Amino acid sequence: MSSLDHPAVAKVAAALAEAGQHAAAEGIRVLPAEVRTAAQAAEALGVPVGAIANSLIFRLGSDKNALLALTSGAHRADPATLARLAGAEIGKADADFVRAYTGQPIGGVAPAGHPRPLPTLVDTALRDHDVVWAAAGHPKTVYPTTFAGLVALTGGTPGALGGAEEDGQP
Repeated sequence: MSSLDHPAVAKVAAALAEAGQHAAAEGIRVLPAEVRTAAQAAEALGVPVGAIANSLIFRLGSDKNALLALTSGAHRADPATLARLAGAEIGKADADFVRAYTGQPIGGVAPAGHPRPLPTLVDTALRDHDVVWAAAGHPKTVYPTTFAGLVALTGGTPGALGGAEEDGQP
């Protein structure tokens, strides 16, 4: 099975098409190798690391829900800022939690295609790039979009989410 045939990728493509983002759905790209960090994705695509939208999942509140933070790959998300914008405490999510809430593996979490919509924050630093690349449900798949496209797709809340500069870790 190719990465494009992967069930999670198919769900992402369907969610994009359902949201009217047909060009994004048709633009899903399979990379030669898995890219589990923003730095790896940027290198594979030949784009600045800041043009990569990291999809980070956090435990929200009492662990009964998840928070999706779409951050620029140029920096790390600031947990205090995320908690303030989300209006609740946040915590780290392990791989099982991520898969349970998204149906997707760490390194391939897309902004959409989840079993149910997630509260989402979108980093305003992504506005600096005409094209932003987001994961498409599998660690080898990405798709082109825009900051506005991410906000529209997710119903997310824009905010300055960054803290320290990214060091290439997921």
